[in-house]
Amino acid sequence: MHPAFFVFTRAVHSILAEMDLRGDITSPALLRAKGFLFLLLGLGASALLLMEDFSWQRLALLGIAVWAFCRFYFFLFHVLQHYAGRHRPYAGILDALKWAISGKERSGKS
Repeated sequence: MHPAFFVFTRAVHSILAEMDLRGDITSPALLRAKGFLFLLLGLGASALLLMEDFSWQRLALLGIAVWAFCRFYFFLFHVLQHYAGRHRPYAGILDALKWAISGKERSGKS
């Protein structure tokens, strides 16, 4: 593996060790920082994949995969909720997938 990967994982581990992860994030600044960290994570992972064996085809396929997964995420959490009859938020990706496949609510939930 690339040495940058180990540096990155050590940095993430030290940050997570200091955070209280039991509650929801309510700070707008922290939410923006979290979004920026997701962007950096995606760019870093993409760069490491492409540095290993760069080709224009690999770059294009990576871009298409990222775009497709973003559209699927949008489909699960926006389209299904606002346009397909689901009137309450999903508990997560598995809940959204279950409803998308069966169209039924999870038992025991209102």
